[in-house]
Amino acid sequence: MVLVANRRSGMTLFSDPSCAQSHRVRVVLAEKDITVDVVYIDPDNKPEDLLDINPYNTVPTLTDRELVLYDARVIMEYLDERFPHPPLMPVDPVSRSRSRLMLFRIERDWYGPLVKLYSNKATVANKARKELQESLLSVAELFKVKPYFLSDEFSLVDCSIAPILWRLPRLGIDLGPTIKPITEYAQRVFNRPSFRSSLSEAEVEARPDSS
Repeated sequence: MVLVANRRSGMTLFSDPSCAQSHRVRVVLAEKDITVDVVYIDPDNKPEDLLDINPYNTVPTLTDRELVLYDARVIMEYLDERFPHPPLMPVDPVSRSRSRLMLFRIERDWYGPLVKLYSNKATVANKARKELQESLLSVAELFKVKPYFLSDEFSLVDCSIAPILWRLPRLGIDLGPTIKPITEYAQRVFNRPSFRSSLSEAEVEARPDSS
């Protein structure tokens, strides 16, 4: 997969085709229309090249010439600063700090349980499913305050939320009748051309109803 742009960046992204952490980076790349070679890896058979550049042997991993980055939030902020248009973080320090705090909460409260949902232990997975469901429901009303999450503009926060919402049906999470604000928000984000182009074949197949 290559996301095409008018400029050449010399970038490569090692990405799991089904991993939400990798997906959130691909959303940023697509939103900024950055040229990047996306190398989809088999998580059970990772290439030796990945271990050579990343001591943790994890994805997403981004290479930009001599630079190697291997944490999703670090990669996302780097891309936003390296390619400042369109901006995906507020300019003023106070708003920027609030966005970073929200990203921290998303990482702990949503991505944390998401990882446990793939556990082979049913008790661990069921507990994580309930935890993620309750966490999303607790902030449902916030999704209708602004067109995007607490913002008039699409941001890194939305880039992080969207991959989780995309995966909910496959994960067996039904938020019930109180989710209208989340459903409307999700559809707004899913309809963005950048989001559609960020999807791997595996992610498209995970939501055949949304094609």
